[in-house]
Amino acid sequence: MIEKQTIRMKEDPNSKSIIVREVLAHNLEVEFNLIRELVGKYNFISMDTEFPGFIYSPTVDYLHRQPSDNYNNLKANVDALKLIQLGLTLTDAGGNLPDLGTKNCYIWEFNFRDFDVDHDLHDKNSIEMLRRQGVNFKRNFSHGVDSIRFSELMMASGLVFNPSVNWVTFHSAYDFGYLVKILIRSHLPTGLKEFLSIVRQLFGSNVYDMKYVMQYSNVLVGGLEGIANTLNVDRVVGKAHQAGSDSLLTWKTFQKMVQTYFINNEVQKYAGVIFGLEIQS
Repeated sequence: MIEKQTIRMKEDPNSKSIIVREVLAHNLEVEFNLIRELVGKYNFISMDTEFPGFIYSPTVDYLHRQPSDNYNNLKANVDALKLIQLGLTLTDAGGNLPDLGTKNCYIWEFNFRDFDVDHDLHDKNSIEMLRRQGVNFKRNFSHGVDSIRFSELMMASGLVFNPSVNWVTFHSAYDFGYLVKILIRSHLPTGLKEFLSIVRQLFGSNVYDMKYVMQYSNVLVGGLEGIANTLNVDRVVGKAHQAGSDSLLTWKTFQKMVQTYFINNEVQKYAGVIFGLEIQS
């Protein structure tokens, strides 16, 4: 059994300015080389994705919906749609961001070229919202990251197949769905158990989905922005629905939640479960 790493939390350990490293095709390999060098020390990875909304709705009402129903809906949407952005925040166990030997700290935002806003399926309202938040669809389509090359580099990055890495997410079934689709270069598997097996193989057992974990605070409810406000966590860079910014807010909010509600590393009991797909992965 893999021993979970103790999470040590500090109060706002980063005093430097935080810069979002925008990743496009031209700097993809350089940025993955940096990540490969960092992941041994900065092995807490907070992740967020942006995608074109939802085009299929659940066929089972909420009160009767099972994890398998949620997965069937997830699979239908992820199989039909394409990833737009991936945000990654790397920290050490104390919450320190990498500074690369400079006066700033850094997080990452990968912009994919796969999605063509003029031709690919999407939810119009979701796309308009992302456009208002600053997502540049034309730039991404022309100069963004190719998902096949991304998968090759991520497989060799140390981010996956690495039991020392801890993943921190918020309501992350779709986040993992899109990443699995890219990494296996295929539609998602037919069944939930097979999907969770692939997630565990790729991302390990140290996966914290804050939407699942926060239920055990007996206090916190709502979405990421609302939870951050409840815990007095500020967004320090970027805007909502920008994947890099949201990945950092996810980490900072998780950090504050653990400090406030989970003593003696009790949070580790809730690792390995993705909200809405509550079968131990």
